[in-house]
Amino acid sequence: MRKSKFTESQIVSMIKEAESGVPVPEVCRKHGIGQSSFYKWRSKYGGMEASDVKRLKELEEENRRLKDMFATLSLKHSMLEDMTNN
Repeated sequence: MRKSKFTESQIVSMIKEAESGVPVPEVCRKHGIGQSSFYKWRSKYGGMEASDVKRLKELEEENRRLKDMFATLSLKHSMLEDMTNN
């Protein structure tokens, strides 16, 4: 997936700008983004502060590491079972 050229804190500030009364098309034109991107970001980051977004990223990274650990351990376990059964 392509990485956004905007940081999460910049995205949150764009959303807050629109929430303060600036029309969405004007916010999009000012920052050079499409309206579909804005609405996608709003559904993901709407109502969050920059610190909330940072915590979300930390949790997503931890979740990724845990899934990787589980996959590795599961593979090792199945390999050990195969070795003992043969």
